[in-house]
Amino acid sequence: MERNRKNRKYDRQFKENAVKLSIERENVASVARELGISENILHRWKAKHDQSKHCDIQGCETPRQGDVHKENQRLKKELDRQKQENEILKKALGIISASDR
Repeated sequence: MERNRKNRKYDRQFKENAVKLSIERENVASVARELGISENILHRWKAKHDQSKHCDIQGCETPRQGDVHKENQRLKKELDRQKQENEILKKALGIISASDR
């Protein structure tokens, strides 16, 4: 008799324990069989775990697109300011070098 595997939900603790077990044993296939879950699901959980060690298996909060855009704009402004500062320093060095002659 085959179990209905569609739409099965697993709690965070189950996922974390499954991933830890697969890491300890270094064999995803056998752990998946023992737990009665798909090997692909366990690989997915493990990949999420490996990708972000500081986040739980359920996933991390990803920055919204607007936040990324704001950070990008801030960094561009900072880069422009640094470029201007470098130009000023180059000109000052040129002036100092010319006065030494």
